[in-house]
Amino acid sequence: MSSPGFDSPQHRIFAMLDVDGDGAITHAEYLGRVDRVASAMDRPADHPVVVGARAAHEAVFDDMDADHDGRVTFEEYRTWVGHEAFERSCRPALGSLFDIADTDADGRLDRDEFVRLRTAAGNGGPGTGAAFDALDTDRDGLVDRDTYLAGIHDFVTTGTSPMAAAYGTGRRSEAVPEPARN
Repeated sequence: MSSPGFDSPQHRIFAMLDVDGDGAITHAEYLGRVDRVASAMDRPADHPVVVGARAAHEAVFDDMDADHDGRVTFEEYRTWVGHEAFERSCRPALGSLFDIADTDADGRLDRDEFVRLRTAAGNGGPGTGAAFDALDTDRDGLVDRDTYLAGIHDFVTTGTSPMAAAYGTGRRSEAVPEPARN
């Protein structure tokens, strides 16, 4: 089975989570995100933030897997995804990945932490720096947790976000100015 195309935010996110491209997100693929982010941030598997992230991701997977067969198809994902699912289970899970990357626990990521998080989570690439710049609206070199999660929420629920370019859509939110070019 081939992976869905990239014509919507849901397709892009699903394809990112379906690591082997077989048309389904497995439990191992989904929980692997936690391990990759922990490894990228040099966090041991038994660190409390990693243990918490694993539990949050277990809850998301259980929530997505409507037929509880250990595989989330695109149809299951498409039916599940949206504002309510984001608030119920994605926000805690994505926040937990942020917490793993926030090595000094100040509630903010610098550019290096942001890039390492996004890359390890499977959403790095050439747009990652632009995504950071779009979220760093006060240009202090930091992105706080709420801003990060709001950017992902907007992309998932509306397809627009300051980080949309990093997802390859180019559909930025009009509320955020273009980052300064050097």
